[in-house]
Amino acid sequence: MKRGAPNDVPMVRVWDPLLRILHWSLVASVTLAWITSEAGRRWHEPVGWVVVGIVVLRVLWGLIGPRHARFTAFVRGPRAVVGYASRIAGHTAPRYLGHNPLAGWMIVALLATLAAVGASGWLMTTEAYFGSEAVEELHEALAQGLLGLVALHVAGVFFTGWHQAENLVRAMWTGRKREPAPGDRA
Repeated sequence: MKRGAPNDVPMVRVWDPLLRILHWSLVASVTLAWITSEAGRRWHEPVGWVVVGIVVLRVLWGLIGPRHARFTAFVRGPRAVVGYASRIAGHTAPRYLGHNPLAGWMIVALLATLAAVGASGWLMTTEAYFGSEAVEELHEALAQGLLGLVALHVAGVFFTGWHQAENLVRAMWTGRKREPAPGDRA
């Protein structure tokens, strides 16, 4: 336990440094890939490869990393997800120290979509699909879907932070959240 939050609230480390570096590197890389999709095309492909590399590292870290980085800690079955969603609607959703069941599936959706965007981008560079309008349209559709997921993710972060009276952006930056209270899920 560590002290030092506003009002001297006891804090605990939740997210490790590598997880946070990967998260914020993805934010920066996806933003740069989006910016360079039209203007600055020569940077778009190398940035795309950076995104793919980060996704691969995050998936590996989700398999072997510390507790709150592992998929087994936050990817739950449909019953848990639907139960959590209904508790949100009823304003009785518990606070999770790590990712809640909806956030867990958002992470899976984001990583899968990022991988699909990267794969379709790579296909556009191959001899078989270079200049293929269908693959280019797929790549653009996946990128638009990714932007939609990002918007939902950001909305979920702010909604959950508001609902739980916790700055989740700061928590992902520092790796710390307030210690669990009775009723919270570790």
